[in-house]
Amino acid sequence: MNKIFINIKELCGILENQEKPLGGDEANSLKTIKNAYLEIVDGKIASYGKMDDLEVSAAQEIIDAKDKLILPCWMDSHTHLVFAGTREGEFIDRINGLTYEEIAAKGGGILNSAERLKKTSEDDLFYNAEKRLLEVMNLGTGGIEIKSGYGLTLEGELKMLRVIKRLKEKYELPIKSTFLGAHAVPKDFKNQKEKYIDLITNEMLPNIHKEKLADYIDVFCETNYFSVDEMDKILLAGKKYGLKPKVHVNQFTSIGGIQKAIEHDAVSVDHLEVLSENDINSLRSNNIISTLLPSCSFFINIPYSPAKKLIHQHIPFALATDYNPGSSPNGNMNLVIALACIKMNISPEAAINAATINGAFAMEIQDEYGSISIGKWANINLTNNINSYGFLPYSFGTNHIYKTMIKGKWIN
Repeated sequence: MNKIFINIKELCGILENQEKPLGGDEANSLKTIKNAYLEIVDGKIASYGKMDDLEVSAAQEIIDAKDKLILPCWMDSHTHLVFAGTREGEFIDRINGLTYEEIAAKGGGILNSAERLKKTSEDDLFYNAEKRLLEVMNLGTGGIEIKSGYGLTLEGELKMLRVIKRLKEKYELPIKSTFLGAHAVPKDFKNQKEKYIDLITNEMLPNIHKEKLADYIDVFCETNYFSVDEMDKILLAGKKYGLKPKVHVNQFTSIGGIQKAIEHDAVSVDHLEVLSENDINSLRSNNIISTLLPSCSFFINIPYSPAKKLIHQHIPFALATDYNPGSSPNGNMNLVIALACIKMNISPEAAINAATINGAFAMEIQDEYGSISIGKWANINLTNNINSYGFLPYSFGTNHIYKTMIKGKWIN
């Protein structure tokens, strides 16, 4: 049955014919209608407007949204949601003074997760990833990207990507899959990085292509991980198999990763906690979206990306969770939005835009998701009774998403 929401306190995130992600002044503007209605037909948004203009037919299920807001679902465009086991021991290590890099140097971090994943069956990996996916959906996420990168062997990477494929097949929200074999150099290839890169390009990529397991390719381009030249080689290999880049750059150092990603027409550059003036200029003069990950900065106590500066420079960005067991064990986009407002000092409007339409652009699904637009899928969040959308980041300790709808169907 078709549905119509009536008496919506405020319908937020309205956009029509948006051809590029929101940056600059547009980022700080959230189009809304107060005392609104929203009509859904066959799972898609059919019409919306002021209650005064509504005509209701008998064939519609009427949902009274009095005192509630409706927003587009959150679009979480950077996660590592498939992993084996947790790493709270490293959390204690950081409390005791070790840095992220020092933990990695002693076999922790990504290599710790890789060892655990090796011992975990595909079914167990799927079961735990599914639990996490359902958890974040119930927190309002209606579109997500998931990376591999904890396998670091042919078998391990394929296992992770098959789990992501199974999630895609079982759930109706859009899921994008990213191959991140170049996340770290595994122990078996210590001091043989070139040999591991050959494994990625000559064995992993052909097998991933054969099974159609990935939409994107990623590299952790960072000091002590993969250099700009190494990323260049891996991205070139990925292109042969139709994989577009979405890359980790500038988390700890600025080494030219942004510029090389732009050369490769990357869909997004992610992290950006450390940005030089040259990096800012490169981002401003090219059509690329940045993805900022404030809950990672919060958790491992590193600088936050300069989001406000990006807005002033008209550089569009998405917000995402970076959900992973080591540096951001958080899949809650509501917290990410709050951190963006509180710690990055951006407006609620900019944070919501970054978490919805810009996140959709970062996954190339903006034509079907990410805003209240006629013809897009009805992936929407209905809030509790709240005063305004500014209350979402203000009251950061509570989940204010009452119900989430995916393709016109309630999931909770």
